[in-house]
Amino acid sequence: MRIVSLLPSATEIVYELGLGDHLVGVSHDCDWPPEVLRKPKLSEAVVHSEMPSAEIDQIVRERLHSGLSVYHIDAEQLQRLNPDLILTQELCEVCAPSFDDVRQAVRLLHGQPKIVSLEPHTIEDILDNILTVGEVSGTAERAQKRVAQLRRRIERVRTQTENIAHRPKVCCIEWLEPIMIGGHWVPQMVEYAGGEDWLGEIGQPSRYADWEEILNYNPDIIVLMPCGFSIERTLRELDVLTELEGWEELTAVKENQVFVVEGSAYFNRPGPRIVTGLEILAEIIHPEIFSGLAPREAMMRCKREELWN
Repeated sequence: MRIVSLLPSATEIVYELGLGDHLVGVSHDCDWPPEVLRKPKLSEAVVHSEMPSAEIDQIVRERLHSGLSVYHIDAEQLQRLNPDLILTQELCEVCAPSFDDVRQAVRLLHGQPKIVSLEPHTIEDILDNILTVGEVSGTAERAQKRVAQLRRRIERVRTQTENIAHRPKVCCIEWLEPIMIGGHWVPQMVEYAGGEDWLGEIGQPSRYADWEEILNYNPDIIVLMPCGFSIERTLRELDVLTELEGWEELTAVKENQVFVVEGSAYFNRPGPRIVTGLEILAEIIHPEIFSGLAPREAMMRCKREELWN
């Protein structure tokens, strides 16, 4: 089977199921596991992560408003690769090539590849997507075993927080300028990890938020997880938040409860590593219960005194 994945999370699922050798092409955003970097790239974005957050947002909104795609698909390369299975999505036109773009590109193919669109909104949907890829790729038994392992890790967190009395207010920021609040599975991750997220809604898209709304919410914990940004990249633009009026008065800031995490790896992409993201949140929200679950390089605490030095 020849597989093309135009979605980073789908690419991670493909490798989780031992199908890396069957993957013949990927999107430009697919960067995990490292061996995927050797695969042919089939897409190109009109923006790049080194642009300021505000500029990226403006370009994306203008193009979507004009009915233009944020990505270009190399249709000729796709034709040469001649896949049997294409994994894509319709969830977010900013996260990957749109489903319509993929269908147009497929028209050039001589055969009729199977196109599977993955549309997760919750943690359960993400697990179901792994099962779906297993079914369409002939690895259903392997997918079931992997999902069972992931469910056990999820339940280990949930059972320890289910009846916990203290549930801190958490604010998950998915974009810096303008501010966006994490949606879909992110509020559910917060809930499972023993926190409360009054700004995001489980199963609903990420959304823009006014700064006044953040101030009124006054979170106990702030987790910065800009989509597509590494920790280092987020830190370079952190001043767009720290210079806002009232930032230093937030409870999370005064109590040194501001964290930066690897968003793309563990929070933005609905793949197997979302479960690691849940474990990261559990350590952040309830360090008195959880420790040693999060990869050391996956998160960092921003201490108040360091934010102005």
